[in-house]
Amino acid sequence: MPQRPTSGPDIPSTSLTRISVSDAAAGPYAIAAGPDGALWFTLVHAGGIGRLTPDGRLDRYALDVPTCGPSLITPGPDGALWFTRARDHRIGRITVTGEATSFAVPTPDSGPFGIAAAADGALWFTQMHSDRIGRLTPDDGRVTEFPLPVTGAFPSALAAGPDDALWFTLNQANAIGRIGLDGAITLHPLPTDAAGPVGITCGTDGALWFVEIGAGQIGRITTDGRIDEFPLPDRAARPHAITAGPAGGCWFTEWAAGRIGHLTPDGHIREYDLPDREAEPHGLAFGPDGALYVALETGQIARFEPARTPAA
Repeated sequence: MPQRPTSGPDIPSTSLTRISVSDAAAGPYAIAAGPDGALWFTLVHAGGIGRLTPDGRLDRYALDVPTCGPSLITPGPDGALWFTRARDHRIGRITVTGEATSFAVPTPDSGPFGIAAAADGALWFTQMHSDRIGRLTPDDGRVTEFPLPVTGAFPSALAAGPDDALWFTLNQANAIGRIGLDGAITLHPLPTDAAGPVGITCGTDGALWFVEIGAGQIGRITTDGRIDEFPLPDRAARPHAITAGPAGGCWFTEWAAGRIGHLTPDGHIREYDLPDREAEPHGLAFGPDGALYVALETGQIARFEPARTPAA
């Protein structure tokens, strides 16, 4: 059962560093830890990819189409970073030395968004506008598409589960989906109407955790389909992205409230205010130094050291 949440303390200044990585118009959006010990992030409005090392070195790589809209990013099985290009409907790949290529998605105007590497060695991704899940083989760029059994579902983020399946959010169908490596799809409706699920991650407890941007809640689904929901103190905070914490529980961003939060496996929530309420936090990931890195769409990456904060 959810415990009473603790809300609102500022992140201690000794635990937070903000690193300017672009002008505000470039829009740092999603972030992932790469195989080279750096953090890689998308610049959704500038058509670029950034690389940040824990010691503060910053590199930026312009993509071939400035308006391609690089969105979510993940390390691939081949030692490169893979990302979706939601506006020109391609899947991008960038090596750790900055060499970028891309692959077209067969369905026109599909809007690829979520992406994750799977146990079969392929990259799987969602297609927001065509109600499909895609699979791309990294050696040849071949794409296979799997239609969903619903229309207008707006499949969003996607994560590999402990059962080797891919789990994804259906933002407009108000459900969590599962697709096996054989393409078999199962949908799990959410208990809350108009919850609007977006981000999803595999937790250290073997369940999938997700955010409900429309309902202001964090959700948890087991591989057998049991769903629990945990309301946030501020139901209008619009949680956006979520990642598993190395010490247990999950961390998430509250896009509309300028906060990040932590949820323990038993449902205890603690929130932390960023110095700038208008920072627009989106994606987040843990780096090799144990710090939590958060992409702020206003042009910065925030580095937060959770171990230095008071215990929840």
